[in-house]
Amino acid sequence: MTPLIAAEFHCHTVYSPDSLVSIEDLLSTCRQKDIGKIAITDHNVMAGAFKAKEMDPERVILAEEILTTQGELLGYFMTEPIQRGLAPEVVIEKLKKQGAFISVAHPFDPHRGSSWEPGTLARIMRDVDGVEVFNARCVRQAYNDEAMAFAGQHQKLRMAGSDAHTLRELGRAALLMPPFENAEEMRAAVASAEIRAQLSGSQVHLFSTAASVLKKISGQK
Repeated sequence: MTPLIAAEFHCHTVYSPDSLVSIEDLLSTCRQKDIGKIAITDHNVMAGAFKAKEMDPERVILAEEILTTQGELLGYFMTEPIQRGLAPEVVIEKLKKQGAFISVAHPFDPHRGSSWEPGTLARIMRDVDGVEVFNARCVRQAYNDEAMAFAGQHQKLRMAGSDAHTLRELGRAALLMPPFENAEEMRAAVASAEIRAQLSGSQVHLFSTAASVLKKISGQK
């Protein structure tokens, strides 16, 4: 039997405006925590993902967290970044052209910048692969529970991620699953995956806020 791997599908690095995590430290922590696959989902940029892919090509998935006009989408196995601020349908079409796996990030968390209109979220379900049903940075488990019910209602793959902005958070929400090397294999692997997750606690948001402030003071983006 092929050994299962732990996969982290949502994390941020210094290339995001609210994280100070270096690519080198991220990959080192993955090895320490035995995270077999990691998707680097920086906000609206892929420079960090490309750098990490060069350093550890077997472990890293090229990905991005993209802010649309309503909420955030996660693309996996991407080939190029997609700009922020487009309509969700436009972003999905661009992701599909790249052959990416598409997921909706923390769709029911009102504190995370999501403002999905009920009709839009339901309508795009036909064109996405999964829904993030557990995000470790949600301050209330009820937001994840609502996402879990929604994914079940629409028969979508159940995704989970720590949404780590610090090394301590990395791997707090992961999928235990068969190995995979591309978007199509990922779809099959996620279908049989087991979610292993716990909430990180509301205090972790203080670290990302501090990172944003420090970057503004120092003139970093």
